[in-house]
Formats: sequence, C-alpha cells, structure tokens
Amino acid sequence: MPKLPLEFDAHGLLPVVVQDHLTGEVRMVAFATAEAVRATLDTGRATFWSRSRGELWEKGRTSGNAIHVKRVLVDCDADCLIYSAEPEGPSCHTGAPSCFFQMIENGPGGETLVQKSEQPQTVLATIEAILEARKRSTSKSSYTKSLYDGGADAIGAKVREEADELARAIASEPDERVVSEAADVLYHVLVALRWRAIGFRDVLAALGARMGTSGHEEKARRPGK
Repeated sequence: MPKLPLEFDAHGLLPVVVQDHLTGEVRMVAFATAEAVRATLDTGRATFWSRSRGELWEKGRTSGNAIHVKRVLVDCDADCLIYSAEPEGPSCHTGAPSCFFQMIENGPGGETLVQKSEQPQTVLATIEAILEARKRSTSKSSYTKSLYDGGADAIGAKVREEADELARAIASEPDERVVSEAADVLYHVLVALRWRAIGFRDVLAALGARMGTSGHEEKARRPGK
C-alpha cells in the first residue's frame, strides 16, 4: 500500500480538527494514524487513534454521535488535518455540541477558564444566541422583541422593506451602502428564522444541497413548482 502524502510525528500521529462543514464551528480535536486516516477516507466516518487505549476508534460507534466526513483537508506542511464534516448529535464526551465551550478570561487574580455551556464560535451563531435571548426581553427595551410581538406580519413587512432598500442600493449606491443594507436584510431574515425556531444551519444545509444543480433545475424541483 502506498504511503500517505502526510507528515506524521515520531509516534506516527498527526492532529485532526473536526469542523462543521456548514457553519465552520470547530467540534473537536483528536489524533490519527495513517490507518485511521485511511479508514476515514474509506468509510466517510471520522476515525482516530486513542493514545490512552492504544487503538483505533470510530467516533459514534458506541455513542451514536457519528461524524460524517465530507472532505479531508490538509495544511501546508501536511502535518495537520481538518475533517470537514456533518456532525450527528453532540461531539464532546461531556454531551456538549462542541468540545470548545470554555474561554480564557483575564481577571484581578489572573487568567481563568470560564465555562459556557454553548459558547458561540462564529458571528452568525453569536447573533442567533442574542436573538433567542431577546425573546425574554420587553418590547420597550428591545426592537427585536417588538418584531417578535408583531408576529409574521411585522417581521415579513420589515424583510420586504429591507430587501427593497438593498435592491435600490445595488442599483445606484456606493459599496458601503450595499454592505449595510445587506446586513439589515440578513439581520431581519435571522429574526424571522428565530421567530419560527428555525436554525440558520438549516438554511445553509438547503444551500449546500443545491450545489452541483443548475438554478433552473433546482427551482423546478421545489414543491408547488
């Protein structure tokens, strides 16, 4: 069997970062041998090497929280991998979605680790968390809550208004105005999704499913078309 074009360390290992292929969220980090990498490529299921047990292990084999690998990305030195993947359930052994739910914060006594059960890693995830929290605010203190209280009519009206402003900016306004109006549209779309309790990841999944399909063909397949 030909040697993998990778640079393993003296112990025959290299680190593997598992990343959600839709959101970019880092789910976990583990180590892999050449055999583990080959198993991952052959099965499409994230496989690693357990340094404590001295054996191969496939993520989710016993827990059911499998990681389905879409692509294996290699860094410039070929000594570190990214499993770009579709996680099934939580990825951390603690039951958290991601292993990265702690932050280092500076304080009077020095640096400390602060645990946050679901620490958002990306801007979109942070905005979603804020929008969800706004549901517990009052309309007087929160513009977002006033939209929630207005329901589908109020939210839909704002989406249409902001989309029209973006369209006019695209036609005749400077780039910074296009960016600003696009941000307004995305914000109100996120509000609409949170009002319906739909995650933005579902939207990304829908976009991902359309890749490789022509726009005309994809639209023709939609329900009601």
